[in-house]
Amino acid sequence: MTSNINTALCISVKMPNVKQNKQENQRVIQSCSKDYYISELMVESNVTLDAQTILSVLSNITTLSVRDSNGATHEVTFVHTESVAECLLVGVETTCNCSAGYIWSNFVCYNHNCCRETPCNSNVSFITPLCVAKVPIYINGSVTLSSGSWLTANTETLTDKFEQLNGFESLNITGTPGVAADFEVGLSIKFETSTLQDILNTLQTVLMAYIRVDTKGMVRIDHPETKVCYHSVPTLTCTFEESTVESGWNMSTTFERFELNNGSVVTLNQACATPEFKSCVAVELEKVTGAWEGTYECGFTSGSVRHTATAYLSVARLPDTILLTTDPITGDCSSVDSAGSINVKVTTSIPKTNNTYRFEWTYNGVKDTAQPEDADKDTTRYIFDVPISCMKVPDPQIVSVTFTNDIDQSKTASVTIPVIYEGEAFCAGEVVNAETWPKTPKGDTAVKHTCPAGRVGYRTRTCETNSVWGAVFDHCVNEELNKISNAADSFLKGMGATEEVALDIFSSLENNTESAGADSDNIADLTASVKVLDIMAQASRNVALGEKVLPSMVTACSNMLNKTWTKVNDTVLHNMSANYLESLENLVHNIGVNTSKNSTDFNTPNIDLKYCAGSDCRVQVFGAAVKMNKSDGIMKTVGVKNLMQKLRNTFKGTTSTDLIVSTTLQYNSDKNLYIEMDFPVKAEEDQKAVCAFWDTVKDNFDDKGCELKSAVGQNRSGVTCVCNHLTSFSVLMSRGDVSNPVLDVITYVGLGVSVVCLVLFLIIEYLVWGAVVKTKLSHYRHTAMVNIAFFLLLADISFLASIEPSKLSESTCLALTVCKHLFFLAKFCWMFCLSAMLVHQLIFVFNPLRKKVFMYLSSIVGYIVPILIVGSTYVYYKYTNKPYYEPKLCWLTYERLLVGSLHAFLLPIGTILLANIFSMGVVIMTLLKSSKNDTSKTDEKDTAKSIIKVILVLAPVFGVTWSIGFCLVVFNSAHPAYPFFNYTFTIVNSFQGLFVLLTGFMAEQKVKDEMFKIVKGKNGTSDSTKNLTSTMYTKDK
Repeated sequence: MTSNINTALCISVKMPNVKQNKQENQRVIQSCSKDYYISELMVESNVTLDAQTILSVLSNITTLSVRDSNGATHEVTFVHTESVAECLLVGVETTCNCSAGYIWSNFVCYNHNCCRETPCNSNVSFITPLCVAKVPIYINGSVTLSSGSWLTANTETLTDKFEQLNGFESLNITGTPGVAADFEVGLSIKFETSTLQDILNTLQTVLMAYIRVDTKGMVRIDHPETKVCYHSVPTLTCTFEESTVESGWNMSTTFERFELNNGSVVTLNQACATPEFKSCVAVELEKVTGAWEGTYECGFTSGSVRHTATAYLSVARLPDTILLTTDPITGDCSSVDSAGSINVKVTTSIPKTNNTYRFEWTYNGVKDTAQPEDADKDTTRYIFDVPISCMKVPDPQIVSVTFTNDIDQSKTASVTIPVIYEGEAFCAGEVVNAETWPKTPKGDTAVKHTCPAGRVGYRTRTCETNSVWGAVFDHCVNEELNKISNAADSFLKGMGATEEVALDIFSSLENNTESAGADSDNIADLTASVKVLDIMAQASRNVALGEKVLPSMVTACSNMLNKTWTKVNDTVLHNMSANYLESLENLVHNIGVNTSKNSTDFNTPNIDLKYCAGSDCRVQVFGAAVKMNKSDGIMKTVGVKNLMQKLRNTFKGTTSTDLIVSTTLQYNSDKNLYIEMDFPVKAEEDQKAVCAFWDTVKDNFDDKGCELKSAVGQNRSGVTCVCNHLTSFSVLMSRGDVSNPVLDVITYVGLGVSVVCLVLFLIIEYLVWGAVVKTKLSHYRHTAMVNIAFFLLLADISFLASIEPSKLSESTCLALTVCKHLFFLAKFCWMFCLSAMLVHQLIFVFNPLRKKVFMYLSSIVGYIVPILIVGSTYVYYKYTNKPYYEPKLCWLTYERLLVGSLHAFLLPIGTILLANIFSMGVVIMTLLKSSKNDTSKTDEKDTAKSIIKVILVLAPVFGVTWSIGFCLVVFNSAHPAYPFFNYTFTIVNSFQGLFVLLTGFMAEQKVKDEMFKIVKGKNGTSDSTKNLTSTMYTKDK
């Protein structure tokens, strides 16, 4: 007689780097934290032995040597032993029983017909495992009949089929069955999915019904079993022994259920499978808040069976939003002694939860608490009074609040209270549109957290530094739109990120943007709408969205462009329109379409979307024909109206047309692509078409990779552009390009001659300086001339260095732009000093300038003023994120009248030119006045000659020749006089260095005499005549 006993041994193994193995036997695992083994013990005896008697023998064994799979021997110690099954073999008869809490394994059940807990009379003692620990398994399903109603016979059929499963315990019909019936099956052992699927297939045939089931207890879930910290990164992992087709996660709160998908918070990992667990899905949550507390359910789907497991994630909450408001909005200490104080009521509002926080407020080192009270069903608030000190301090008056949760994590928020101190300037309180704005100190902003009914948000208004109220900025958003924005935020995080939810968001946005009421152009609503597009564009990278969301998305985008967008400044307008375009382009690219259609379109008044899956694609959007040859992929083209005028355009002084076309490719493998676009635009006679694209990095247009194929003259009905990349394209219009090789040669030759002449002039001035500056007037004149020549030389060198901007780095281009800006301005400022000095000498003949005064004033005007203008211009454009220079030109930018950094050059030199022209007029009037006393024809001729000399001598050094440039602005390129002015401007200003040499050397008799002496090497002195201008207009003192 032989007794076989299967025992569960829990032993301590003394070996390095051995991990603990968790088994299904939870009862044993709970009492044993070491490695778990199942062994078979065979006892031969001529009497029947009780299993417990045999196991008691093992209690005397404390250690045992075991050999692992690698052949290594280890000493182990018994910790716990338990009988799993007992078999009694008497001759050829066998009787086996599972111990309490155990059930026959699936192998024994399905191969030896020993199932559930009944004794087995087959010889199964050699099978391992023979019995397994019971585990609760539940199958919840739904049967939908193709016809008829549920009958009792149907229930019996269900029961009969499910009883074939090992460990079957019960089947119950839940609810009231009709055409469909819900049921629950209870089992006590795991099963293979294929076994259950076979049963379901049979039932669907027999009952002529559709059946789908979920199971519980088959999947293992690992999760944090204690409360996780606020903003921590918890991970939940589900594993399953079998391979499955699909897997995923859901999350449920008290009233809502969400499907989880990849997002800014959720990261799904399906690459965690092991040989033991062939299916795995993990979810990692980034910086969890209270919104992520709830029940998490994972699921693995195979056929019509879904295996699930659930776990609850508890989060140590802190308020997600903390809103602080004050009453009054500003503190008025203007009539309070500096030793006194004023009371300000502070209200702190947070979302209502069941959590209890420790609350504390702080002001100037003083701490106190306040009790919570319910403001409404969704909000809890804390109200307290703060004595704000009227002692004037340089730092702002700040009140802080801190919330601490039950695991001592804290979150702090603060509010700054503007205070009007005694004697300080402020903006007086006033009522605007029935809304009262309190008196506010200058430089501070008043914030009102009150909005009209149906809107949420706040309004702000700044008291400018000149104590004048600025405009009211409205941030009150339509309540429905705010809900849409919140839903989009959750979608981006990965909560409820499904195509159905995306469709709901776009449909709601479509309905909201259709409004044509009084608030239809509300800037807060426009900003929020564009933000929703941006959020959904980001989310579309992680979540697969299909074609069914396109109609609502396209219509919503078109509705936004029906608005005027006029209630914002240019910076906000440009940023918002750029964000809109990028979001639209990304959505069109990321949303999938039905490739079975070669071409489909979605057309609205402002958006025309078409896509093409063929190799030779030709589509039209708003009359613009787009052509592309490709080997694979889907071409998506969208035409957009009413957007171009909202986008920033500082590209080479061009103006925008009406249409922008965006083309993207999805699933394409071509390395080189060319796209041809025929735009239905026509350039005027004085315009030139420029093919450009929207550069998302610069937030501006550029023409890199695009070229004009045909335009006016070849194809008068439109403009054809060819580009070697894909993005958003448009045609820009610029004034006609009158530059030609002849002008280029004149410019380069003239500048080269000018540089040589200026160097010669400075050398001559250096050599003759001591001899020609013996009087104050000559010192003033030569000082100004030397500075004019010096800065003109530096400006010409900088200009020559930047004639090929494409070969320069951005930093070099910027440096040369700053140099040209500074040196040309400095040159004009010294021209102004020269002309002002001349006029002073003519008008105040008996009150000449003192040398110290001239040098002081001219140094400020000639050196400091240009530096201030250039420095302030650069700083302003840098910190307002506007382009200071155009990289393609290495020169200042021009957008439109009074917009662009070029005006920091044009306005100063325009002012100086007017002043210098006035000075020349004074000189001429003086000559004419002096000629009245002598009316002879000879004197009239001398006067005319003197006037001509004045113009020829003073015009170059006064910079009057630059005034010709303004004629180029007045006349368009088609005007007959335009080429004349263009050539004249190029010649006289390119050779300006030559004119300075002629004026400063050839027209200066003293300079010529001194140079003659130096050349001849004579030491004697000779009589010299006075300078031409001095002889004619003034007398040296």
